[in-house]
Amino acid sequence: MGDPSGFLKHGSRETPVRRPVPLRLLDWKEVYEPFPLETLQVQASRCMDCGIPFCHNGCPLGNLIPEWNDLAYKGKWEDGIERLHATNNFPEFTGRLCPAPCEASCVLGINQDPVTIKQVEVELIEKAFEDNRVKPVPPSKLTGRKVAVVGSGPAGLAAAQQLTRAGHTVTVFERADRIGGLLRYGIPEFKMEKRFIDRRLAQMEAEGTVFRTGVNVGVDITADELREQFDAVVLAGGATVARDLPIPGRELDGIHQAMEFLPIANRVQFGDLPAPTITAEGKKVVIIGGGDTGADCLGTSHRQGAVSVSQFEIMPRPPEQRADSTPWPTYPLMYRVSSAHEEGGDRVFSVNTEQFVGEDGKVTGLRAHEVRMVNGRFEKVEGSDFELEADLVLLAMGFVGPEKPGLLTDLGVDLNERGNVARSEEWSTNVDGVFVAGDMGRGQSLIVWAIAEGRACAAAVDRFLEGATALPVPITTSTMPQR
Repeated sequence: MGDPSGFLKHGSRETPVRRPVPLRLLDWKEVYEPFPLETLQVQASRCMDCGIPFCHNGCPLGNLIPEWNDLAYKGKWEDGIERLHATNNFPEFTGRLCPAPCEASCVLGINQDPVTIKQVEVELIEKAFEDNRVKPVPPSKLTGRKVAVVGSGPAGLAAAQQLTRAGHTVTVFERADRIGGLLRYGIPEFKMEKRFIDRRLAQMEAEGTVFRTGVNVGVDITADELREQFDAVVLAGGATVARDLPIPGRELDGIHQAMEFLPIANRVQFGDLPAPTITAEGKKVVIIGGGDTGADCLGTSHRQGAVSVSQFEIMPRPPEQRADSTPWPTYPLMYRVSSAHEEGGDRVFSVNTEQFVGEDGKVTGLRAHEVRMVNGRFEKVEGSDFELEADLVLLAMGFVGPEKPGLLTDLGVDLNERGNVARSEEWSTNVDGVFVAGDMGRGQSLIVWAIAEGRACAAAVDRFLEGATALPVPITTSTMPQR
């Protein structure tokens, strides 16, 4: 390391400052202030010469974190981005959206604040784009093989870029009108502005990847046609079936899935709509679900002008510090405050909604009660019943798997016990030449896992088509248990 005692000299962890809440609620831009490169280099110097970098294993991509931390500290930006791109196709996405399991396993984090790995990552790629160092990497020759990638989220895009660079002719099919999947329509602008997707897509198009939007595979092109026209197929359509809440009153107007609400808000920012058709403006909002999607709904509701926002979570409030059940170097269970939570709203833990109430067919509130965990099951706390007014309820309780009717049914792929597409250790389904990567096979997960799986799947497809592959495989996916 350039400064083996950096972690002693600079004991405090420093991250970008968020813009003042009253200011950032006036727009949809990202919430962080610029981060000076000099400060970043000081933070990068805190990376220890730890001997065994557990961050490698903590990162599903196997990112070479100590190497590019050291290069950033020394100001060797060109070498730094080369090492970062060696394992990660899209560090501008993970640097903004990944919850950073690498930082949770940082050796320094045993008794100090961990290294700001995620911030070094995003600054490396942003400086690379600023210095015009992110160039297309077209293949040196074409194999004559054609590959279809179904779905344009991070798994599909990673697989497509790797396969294109290997010399195959790759077509990415997306049923929406724009490429990006949940990156495009599920992530609000204040978490990641979509210009970051567009500039990466420009690179991929220059490399030779073909994008076809507005194509619902299984309908506009049949499963048989897909297999006839392509030598291999990668299923990367994600886990898009949202978990519902089938309780009395669910049929009332004003109750929506998060993925009905968030894409509309994004479309307004794209200029597709003059105003959202589902809006929190002037409403009392209740969000059911305490995860990242719920926080996205929270921040969106604030910006649309909600009167009040409450976010329900059935699990108990996590501890302020790492829970004993998740010791280092595992990802810690602990209380976290996102930028959206910082902006306001009530967070309510250990609560279960039992009924929606309404008038004239519209939701006006809900009835709920507190719960406690007993022998692994939630039990009602007697006497804890309460009612809460609401004229907009957003369900953000996660996803239960991929859509089965249509493409998956027509292809005849097997499903596992969790309802995801079953796959072998080589990422192949039971249908010859059909592979699966990302949430469609794994179940809902992190963006960093999606990219890692896309890369690993691409190597498997290349091996299937050519008999061997030079494409790298993330270490963590090579021994990953298939769900």
